[in-house]
Amino acid sequence: MSVSKPPPPPSTSHLTIPPSSTSTPSSSASSPSATRHSTALPPPSPVKISMQEHFAINVCPGPILPIPQISDFFPRFHDYPCTPPPPREKKILKEETFNGETGGGYKDGERRGDNDGDREEMLDSDDEDTYLGTLEFNLLFDQENNCLHCTIHKAKGLKAMDSNGLADPYVKLHLLPGASKANKLRTKTLKNTLNPVWSETLVYHGITAADMTTKTLRLCVCDMDRLGRNEFIGEVRVALKKLREGESKRYNMGLERITQNKEANNQMVEPGALVAEEERGRILVSLCYNTEKSCLLVGIIRCAHLAAMDSNGYSDPFVKIFLQPDMGKKSKNKTTVKKKTLNPEFNEEFSYDVPVDQLAKKTLEISVWDYDLGMSNDFIGGVELGINASGERLKHWFECLKNKGKKVEYWHTLTQQGAPPSDKPD
Repeated sequence: MSVSKPPPPPSTSHLTIPPSSTSTPSSSASSPSATRHSTALPPPSPVKISMQEHFAINVCPGPILPIPQISDFFPRFHDYPCTPPPPREKKILKEETFNGETGGGYKDGERRGDNDGDREEMLDSDDEDTYLGTLEFNLLFDQENNCLHCTIHKAKGLKAMDSNGLADPYVKLHLLPGASKANKLRTKTLKNTLNPVWSETLVYHGITAADMTTKTLRLCVCDMDRLGRNEFIGEVRVALKKLREGESKRYNMGLERITQNKEANNQMVEPGALVAEEERGRILVSLCYNTEKSCLLVGIIRCAHLAAMDSNGYSDPFVKIFLQPDMGKKSKNKTTVKKKTLNPEFNEEFSYDVPVDQLAKKTLEISVWDYDLGMSNDFIGGVELGINASGERLKHWFECLKNKGKKVEYWHTLTQQGAPPSDKPD
């Protein structure tokens, strides 16, 4: 007795398309001979897809490019010379063609609209790297008092310098040309801000009309760093010759990274070395003759832009006053010592009992010195006022004799007058 084995089940690895037939199941079952002699369609071949191709479908829209090595961007890490990667090219969007030509259909000689400039700004992604911020300030020159008032208002959009995306900005002011220590003024430091508001006024004393024609004001914005060196953000420069006397001019300028060249005057001066006349500094002196007490009142108000005599770039200045001919100890006076400054403010007054008829024969010697502990003091500069003087010094003396009972103030440039014999040139 033979047993017929059932046919194997259809494979599930591929899909089979059933034959198209309009017969009902009952009719097909009743006539098996019809199905035996009918021609069936061959099964389709299975589609073979690898695992890599399966995951790559709808994932990689284009060919896979090799990833560049990090050493390609840092050529110094190579043991052999190599050329750096080419610079990144900016994408330029082409305008819609018009009559087969690019340019949006503009004819030769026509100006494009403002939209072109906006498009270029949008495409230029390097603007964010070069933008450092803006600084807003006011300048006022007071010729009567020989003062330059610098009001620092605020800054906007400063470049972030700290890891928290902010900065600790402050502003430094310098007058160029000149020694940076003597001409240095600085605002307070504001913490954690890119839009600081200082509203602070800094004053340069001893600025004459001649200085306004030759000097340039430099304003530097820096970031305060307690753990390291302060970082430079940007600067602006203003030629003072464009500033009119008595006019308060407002500026709103973008910061720039100008190359910081050290001035020749910025070099340290060794103690005892001769200093050029224009680098010695200036002194503000007031004279007043009191007719009631028959005395001459000499006021030492302040000095400005003194020469640096110490290794730290500063001086410890004081002023000596000597009325000649010699009147003994009463003819010599000196101020207190101001530590570590090139712009000292004394505001001290000294009295000399001398009749009016003898005052015309007197000479007032004023000298500025740098105090050194345990060593001889360094001479900075001096000035002589009297009948034998000339220029502004003689004018100051005559104004004092002419306007008795009234204080007359003058700025005087320090010279070699009053220097000790060892410091005087041969």
